[in-house]
Amino acid sequence: MKSFDISLLLVNLWYQWLVQAEFFTSIGQMTDLIYKEKDLVQSLKEYIREEEERLSKIRSWALQIEELTSKSALDPEGYLAHPVNAYKLVKRLNTDWLSLENLVLQDSTKGFIANLTMQREFFPSEEDETGAAKALMRLQDTYRLDPDVFAKGHLPGTKYVSTLSVDDCFGMGKIAYNDGDYYHTVLWMQQTLKLLDGGEEASVSKVDVLDYLSYTVFQLGDIHRAVELTRRLLVLESSHERAGTNLRYFKKLLEEDRTEEKHNETTDNESPKPSSGVYARPLDYLPERDTYEALCRGEGIKMIPRRQKRLFCRYHHGNWNPFLILSPIKEEDEWDSPRIVRYLDVLSNEEIEKIKELAKPKLARATVRDPKTGVLTVANYRVSKSAWLEEYDDPVVARVNKRMQAITGLTADTAELLQVANYGMGGQYEPHFDFSRRPFDPNLKTDGNRLATYLNYKEEPDVFKRLGTGNRVATFLNYMSDVQAGGATVFPDFGAAVWPKKGTAVFWYNLFRSGEGDYRTRHAACPVLVGSKWVSNKWFHERGQEFLRPCGLTEVD
Repeated sequence: MKSFDISLLLVNLWYQWLVQAEFFTSIGQMTDLIYKEKDLVQSLKEYIREEEERLSKIRSWALQIEELTSKSALDPEGYLAHPVNAYKLVKRLNTDWLSLENLVLQDSTKGFIANLTMQREFFPSEEDETGAAKALMRLQDTYRLDPDVFAKGHLPGTKYVSTLSVDDCFGMGKIAYNDGDYYHTVLWMQQTLKLLDGGEEASVSKVDVLDYLSYTVFQLGDIHRAVELTRRLLVLESSHERAGTNLRYFKKLLEEDRTEEKHNETTDNESPKPSSGVYARPLDYLPERDTYEALCRGEGIKMIPRRQKRLFCRYHHGNWNPFLILSPIKEEDEWDSPRIVRYLDVLSNEEIEKIKELAKPKLARATVRDPKTGVLTVANYRVSKSAWLEEYDDPVVARVNKRMQAITGLTADTAELLQVANYGMGGQYEPHFDFSRRPFDPNLKTDGNRLATYLNYKEEPDVFKRLGTGNRVATFLNYMSDVQAGGATVFPDFGAAVWPKKGTAVFWYNLFRSGEGDYRTRHAACPVLVGSKWVSNKWFHERGQEFLRPCGLTEVD
C-alpha cells in the first residue's frame, strides 16, 4: 500500500469520526472502532513492511554493486578480461539498473532518478546485451566449452571468478531463442533447468524454462523429447493452456508418424531425429570453420619435427640499416613456407601505453569491405574496435613507423596509417585476406591449393585503386598485450598458429614476387577467451618497393 493510499484512508476515517461524533455515547458502537483501528494498524504495518522490503532490496543491491565496482575499478582491463564479467556488466547496465529504477518509485530529492536518467544515455543498449550474449556463445563453440563452465566461471588464465546465475543463463537462452538459434537455446535452457533442479533461487520458474525448452526441441525435430518436457511442465502447472495445446499437437504428430511407419517397410529415406537431448551445432557458411577453430584451440597445428628443424633465430640488422647496426632486432622463424617471422622487443611498454592512450578516444567499430561494392561496412565476423593514428598525433607514432620500415627493409611512404585494434568479449576476425584479390585467371596454376579452388578467385573491386599505391604487399602485426587464453593468429590453409606476446611483432608477405596474391596467407584472429587483446599493424603497399623488393618472373619468395 502506498503513502497516498494511507493518507486517503486516514482522511476517510477522520471524516467518519466527525459525522458520527456520538460514538462515545455507546460503548457498543465504539467496539466497532476498535476493529477499524486494528485494521488500520495492520494496513500501516503492511505499508511499513513493504517499504522496508523495498529499501532492503535497494540496500542489498547497492552493497553488491559497491563490492563489484570496488574490485573492478582497481583493474578494469583485467576484470573485463573475463568474458563473463564483461557480459554481466553489459547486462546490468542495460537490464538490471532499469529494474532498480522501477523499484525506486519515489525519490524525495529526485537526485538519484535524475542522475540515473542522465547516465542511462551512456548505458549499453539491448543490442549490446544481445551482442555480449552472442560473444559468450561464440567462445562456447570455438573452445568447446560447456555452459556449465561459464556458469561456474572456471576459465583458464583469469584471476577473477564470476558466475552466471539462473536468471543469467535463462537470459542467454532467451536471446538465442529470439535470434532463431535453437541449438544454443537448448544448451542454455538445459543449464538453467539444471541450476533450478539444484535448488538455486531465481525469479524465473521451471515452468517458464520448460515452456521454452519443449518448443525449441520440437523445432529441432525431437518430438518425443518435446512431449516429455511438456508433460513435466503440466505436472508443475496443469492449467498451462499453451502447454496443453502443444501436448495434444505433439501427440498427434507422433500418431501420424506411427501410421506412416506402418505403411512403409523401410525408413531409409527419413532423416534421423535426435532423442538424446544433445543437438548438432548448425553449419555455417565458412568452409574451413572446423580447421580454423581447431587451430584456435591449439589443435591441428602442422609444425612437424622436420619442419621445426628449418626454423632458426638470429639477430636481424635489416641489410645494415643505420637504425639497426648498433642495436639489431631479435628475429625468430615462426613458419618456413610461407615465411612468417616474429620480432622480439619491437615496442616498449611506454610506447605501447602511449599508442593505446592515443587510440582510445578514436576507437570505432572495425569495418570490412563489401566484396561486391568495395564499401566499408560492419560485419559479425569482425568483432573489434579500431583507430588510425597519424604521425603528427605524437612522435611515438613516427618513431614506430620508422622502426617497422627499418626492420622490414620496405618503405613506409606508401604504407597505410598505423591501425590500432582492441578486441573485446569474444573479439575475433574470421579467416580473411589482407590483400585485394584480382579477377580469376583460368590459366593461372593453383598447384592444388584448395583455398584458391574454393574461393574461385572471387572478383573484387580494386579497393586500393584510389590510393594509387598498389596492393598490400606485406603485413606487420604488433602485439601490444598478452592474452591469457585464446586470441591467436591462425592460418587455416597450412595449419599455423601464432600466439600473442606483448612487445613482439610478426611479419609476412601477402604477395609473391610476381605480384600475385599468396592465397596461403588467409588468416584469422581467434576469439579472445580471457583477456583484452591490443594489436597495431602496418600494411605495406606495392608502390615504392620496386627496388627494395624487386619483382620476379615466378611465384618464388
